This record gives sequence, C-alpha cells and structure tokens, in this order.
Amino acid sequence: MKHRLAALLFGGLVATLLPGLLGGSEPARAQERAQDAEKVLNVYNWSDYIDPYAVARFTQETGIRVRYDVYDSLETLEGKLSAGRSGYDIIVPTSEPTFSRLVRSGALMPLDRSKIPNWGNQDATLLNRVETSDPGNKFGAIYLWGTVGLAIRPDLVARYAPDAPTDSLDLLMKPENARRLARCGIAIMDSGIDVLPSVLRWLGKDPNSADAGDLRAAEQALLAIRPSVRAITASSNILDALATGEYCVALTYSGDVIQAAGRAEEAGKGVKISYIAPKEGAQLWFDMMAIPADAPHPEAAMAFINYILQPKIMADITNHTRYPNGVPASRPMVEEAVRFDTNVYPSQVQIERMFTTTALTATVERARSRSWSRFKAGR
Repeated sequence: MKHRLAALLFGGLVATLLPGLLGGSEPARAQERAQDAEKVLNVYNWSDYIDPYAVARFTQETGIRVRYDVYDSLETLEGKLSAGRSGYDIIVPTSEPTFSRLVRSGALMPLDRSKIPNWGNQDATLLNRVETSDPGNKFGAIYLWGTVGLAIRPDLVARYAPDAPTDSLDLLMKPENARRLARCGIAIMDSGIDVLPSVLRWLGKDPNSADAGDLRAAEQALLAIRPSVRAITASSNILDALATGEYCVALTYSGDVIQAAGRAEEAGKGVKISYIAPKEGAQLWFDMMAIPADAPHPEAAMAFINYILQPKIMADITNHTRYPNGVPASRPMVEEAVRFDTNVYPSQVQIERMFTTTALTATVERARSRSWSRFKAGR
C-alpha cells in the first residue's frame, strides 16, 4: 500500500510538472482532441435515400467521420428538431411545409456559398421553384426531388377492377374502386402533409386551400375509402411491402415506388410494379440539404453539401435511389434506364401539370393534422 501511495504521489507530481517541462504539450494534446472531435458530421436523412458509397468516399476524402441517422416522415423530423439541440449538422427537410417553416422560424443556418464552390452546379430553374420556400435560396441546396402518386400492381388491378382508370387518383379515391382493390391490399403513406394536397387537387380544389369546407371535403373523401385501406404506414414500410407483393395499390413517393419495382424484379417472383403520376396533377416536391442553426460542426456540413453537389456523386445517388437530382451535369452519368424513365425525370408537359405546395398558417396546419388523425382512426 505504501509503495502504491508513493507511486500515485509521484504520478501526480509528474502530471503537474510535465506539461510545463515539455513546453505545453497538454494544451497541444487538448487541441488535437478538439480537432479530432470536429472531424465528425451528424446527418439526419430519409431512409433508403443515399448511395452508401458516397458517404464512405466523403470520409476517405476529408477524414470527417459521418454519423448517419434516418427518419421516415416529416413529422418525425420536425419532432426531433422542435426540442432543440438535436445534435445534427445536416438535415434533409422537404421544401414545403417543413423546410419553409424552419426558414421562417430561424431554425436554420444561412449557407456560406464561399465554402460551397459547387453551388453553381444546381439547376437554376429548380432553384427558382424553391424560392417560394426559401427567398434568395439562402438556407438550402437541392438534394433530390420527385412527386407523390400511385404504385400499382397492373396484373392485380386488372383482375379486381378491370374497368378502373390507371392514370388517375380515381383508382384509389372512388369508393367503388377501393372496395374491389381492398382484396389485394391498399396502403397510404402516413403523411397528411403529402396526402391531403393530392386529395384536394383530385377534388378540383386548391391543394393549398385554407378553406374549412375544402378540408372537410378532403377528409370525407378519405374517410369514404378508409374501410378499404389495409395500412396507413411509413413510406419506407410501403416500399418493402410493395416489393414483396403485399399491396396492389399504394399512395406514396415516386422514388419509393421505383425502388420497390427494382427490388421486385431482382427477387424474380413475378411481382411487377408501376408508378402513376395522376393526370389531375401530381405534387412536386424538393428535399433540401440544410444546416440547423445550432449545428455543432457547421464547417463539416458545408464541406458535405459541396461534396454532394458534384455531378458524379449526384449521379451515383440518383442511380441508387431512383430519385432525380438538381444537378444537370449529372444526367449523362445516370444509368439510361433511369435517365429516360419519365417516372424519374418527368417530361416538361408532365411537369407543367404538377403543383407545389406553399406555407400554411399554424391554424390551418393544426386543422389538417386533426383531419388526418380522424382519417387514420376511421372516424
């Protein structure tokens, strides 16, 4: 015990004197530890929404380690951020309503374009479309974009509802069609933010309507098909279930449907899946790379955005996810099967029929949330 005490005392003396004897090596080591801590990037993105090799290459090129978490709905993302101090450096909110709401509330850090030299690679026309959510494009860079529409199993739709249209939301929203298709499975993604505007458009109303009567009409239309709906679930769950043939009709994101079609084809079990952008007009949305105002590693976040905006990286992400990106120079590097698929890259005529959503007041948002909850509950 005596020898151990002497050793401890000696060790304490050395710990006290050594930094001075070695010219401040402890502060130097502390600085090294601080620098190592800065070589981290915390990303919060949608599930199944990036090329994993892109993340690995970013670490190889920069030495910045990436901690990567995923979510499956905008509600989940907003819930995480609303508490503050989320710890994330990069988030990927959809332009409306989440991204614009974060912009207005001061929850995002302005992007320093001097640290994002690849900013100019983005499609100026698409950036202009996003300016309604982010005036001056100060807070976000376009990651991927797409539409909201229908996934169908053409063989089962033809079997159970042979006279139903396959180019319209009538296929799902008319109760007589939904009742017949219930036998092979109907799913709707659990996101009132995305579903209600599509239903309003189908009804011939403004997708951004704040009118209480319009919202009641949309709610009643959804409640009319609720007994026929097998699942209201996360879009990622729909993707997996489509690929295994669990549903014959689903309302969800375009890229998820296209991914599911690819997985079903690889499985070789005869499951074929198609995507429909409704003729009434599909919702067009943009997912934006943004930095929370309290991000712990903003420099690493700027570096990540700059890295992602490279044409080759964006092409690889599109090839993996089957979602279009906002970097035109990436197109020649996108696989032909993806590049020429109008479900991935809609034609100009299709785009002209599409709509974007705009910011709503808190009162309208609450009303829509209550309406969605009643639809889920079936009453």
